[in-house]
Amino acid sequence: MAPITQITPMATLGASAVTTLVEDLDHPEGVAFGLDGLLYAGGEAGQLYRIRAWRDALATSRPVPAEHFATTGGFVLGLALDSRSNLYACDLKRHQVLRVSPTGDVAIYSAGTPDTPMRTPNYPVFDTAGRLYVSDSGAWEQNDGLIYRIDPGGATHAATRTPHRFPNGLALSPDGAWLYVAESTLPGVTRLPILPDGGLGPLVEVVRLPGTVPDGLAFDATGVLYVSCYRPDRIYRVSPGGEATIFAEDPLGTALAAPTNVAFLEGSWMAIASLGRWHLGAIHTPAPGAPLHYPHLAP
Repeated sequence: MAPITQITPMATLGASAVTTLVEDLDHPEGVAFGLDGLLYAGGEAGQLYRIRAWRDALATSRPVPAEHFATTGGFVLGLALDSRSNLYACDLKRHQVLRVSPTGDVAIYSAGTPDTPMRTPNYPVFDTAGRLYVSDSGAWEQNDGLIYRIDPGGATHAATRTPHRFPNGLALSPDGAWLYVAESTLPGVTRLPILPDGGLGPLVEVVRLPGTVPDGLAFDATGVLYVSCYRPDRIYRVSPGGEATIFAEDPLGTALAAPTNVAFLEGSWMAIASLGRWHLGAIHTPAPGAPLHYPHLAP
């Protein structure tokens, strides 16, 4: 585990570096980017939004409208998409992962297993084989979280309980070999090797971030991991060697307001969900995002 190295305040990006893409959302936690070129977000009353004109917001520095195209009836957390632009949404209140079609039809994709029903499904990520890994955070400070694996078609397995300290955001390493986990009450980031059968191997600690609540994860194309923190209002960059530096922070909590999930857009732009307010922001990064996996799953 490498020590934390904080970059100097002059080099840290602040609130002025954040471009507001869209406003008037309902405290968005989840954000995701699809193969269709659209940006997606969720709301705390189960809203699902998509933003078509986000490029215009970057070009003009003026927010654009969002389309509210579906409602789950719960509280939407993390999001992922397949190749057909079906959205896979973790719903806190429904205790389920939902599959939402582009036309807004909502169906249950998984509720866990008979022995281990979902309690706090938080974030989903697809691997190279179309398996969906889902963090279930459990109860705050109870160290009872776990990771589910949902095979194509919906068969669900409780994959591992080793990242149990409120497992939150997930990310696949650029080479597809490792599942990275933000453990909010560690606090820090751990990772597990993905085995050929989809199982998860032994836990390895990547970095600790004392005094924070890490929430979201995203890799860039060079293997640098971005970690967004619910507390404080901060985003870290973690090098492949495990050295963490502060990339952006906002002490006033206006542009980065409880930044939860992050997702790379086209080019070197990263979208940021601010659970503490009502908007999605975007910030320019030194490198573009690593490619994600959008599986071709049966309707």
